[in-house]
Amino acid sequence: MKISANEIRVGMLLEYKNDLWEVLKTQHVKPGKGGAFAQVEMKSLNKNTKLNERFRSSENLEKASVDEVKCNFSYQDDGIYYFIDPKTFEQIEIQKNFIGEKGEMLAENLEVIISIYNEKPISIQLPNQIICKVETTDVALKGQTVSSSYKPATLSNGIKIQVPPFIESGDEIILDTRSVEYIKKV
Repeated sequence: MKISANEIRVGMLLEYKNDLWEVLKTQHVKPGKGGAFAQVEMKSLNKNTKLNERFRSSENLEKASVDEVKCNFSYQDDGIYYFIDPKTFEQIEIQKNFIGEKGEMLAENLEVIISIYNEKPISIQLPNQIICKVETTDVALKGQTVSSSYKPATLSNGIKIQVPPFIESGDEIILDTRSVEYIKKV
């Protein structure tokens, strides 16, 4: 789908120079002399490189058409994560290095959104919050509220975070998947 340079927004996916680019920053400039333009910073999803490009307002660009599929996480085996589409029961395989740190937060039947471009998964989006169990944590010392009131904890999925002193081993907490931080006790 063709869009003008004025319509470029952060987070958009563009087809440019035979590659797929995600828009990181955009600034629309109208100088006193000359025509208006958009200064755009983009990141290649295939090569993991960045590019700063200037587009005149009259230029048209190709916006990538991306399908989003809701899937449930099934299991992991030999560095591959397996997801099931609950509507078609089709299985989607994604490499561990593609998912990265998000893989530690995956639990069985967790619903995620997988973005697919040209029948190839390009990104995975976790829910904003998940429930985790605290495996181990230090005992809170009485009267320690003067200094920082957080203590280290290890969750059942292996993630290490900071939690308030009233959290104990075995408690269930809600974790923010974007910042990997404690939100509240369940």
